[in-house]
Amino acid sequence: MKKKQDRIFSILNSKSIPYEVVDIAQCVASKDLMREMAGNPTALPPQICNGDTYCGDFDSFEAAIEAEQLEEFLKI
Repeated sequence: MKKKQDRIFSILNSKSIPYEVVDIAQCVASKDLMREMAGNPTALPPQICNGDTYCGDFDSFEAAIEAEQLEEFLKI
């Protein structure tokens, strides 16, 4: 999980895309919200959202990078 998070941070930093990290280990409500937004009661981090809009999981993020559609994936 840490490697996936670092990969996301690295890509977002390289493209100067601002982001906020939410540590679900510190707050059960944050974990519940992440799973609700993902529409999956067993979703695991990292999950990516743009505000209140769910974008996808790590695999979807990687697919968007490969397809050169990161901005569309992130809804920016």
